[in-house]
Amino acid sequence: MKLFLVAVACMLPLIGAAAVPQTQNNATPQTQTKPQSQTTTPAPAAPAPANNGASLVNPVKPTEASQKMAKERYGWDCAMCHGDTGKGNGSLAVSEKLTMQDLSNPSTLQGMSDGQIFTIIRKGAAQMPPEDKARANDNAVWNLVIYLRSLSKGQEAPAS
Repeated sequence: MKLFLVAVACMLPLIGAAAVPQTQNNATPQTQTKPQSQTTTPAPAAPAPANNGASLVNPVKPTEASQKMAKERYGWDCAMCHGDTGKGNGSLAVSEKLTMQDLSNPSTLQGMSDGQIFTIIRKGAAQMPPEDKARANDNAVWNLVIYLRSLSKGQEAPAS
């Protein structure tokens, strides 16, 4: 039952994009098979380059409105595991005995570039599902990065 609840909770961020066709793990969508005489063997897929996002630069300048939306997005998509203040004590994490990093601790994100944090949010990590592009565009995720950094300072991100 707990595994079912975790699965359901991990799918919540994707519910908003339910109308958009999805493929899982970059899998190729299935197509109708050709008759045996016309079947060809596909070339093996090239491995994706290893990119942890370290070289990506945050192009977003925070505003009061953008940080308000980032805080709301955090509440919808992140707080169930990471907790309202980032301590890793969200209701799902507690009930499922998940060990979450304390995002309110400045050392947690220290040494990570904004690009690395962006990539973790966008692609997911370990038990964390990816943030779907149909649900949150890149600017929304960049603003979420700024908001996450503000959690370790115990204050909202400054508006410029």
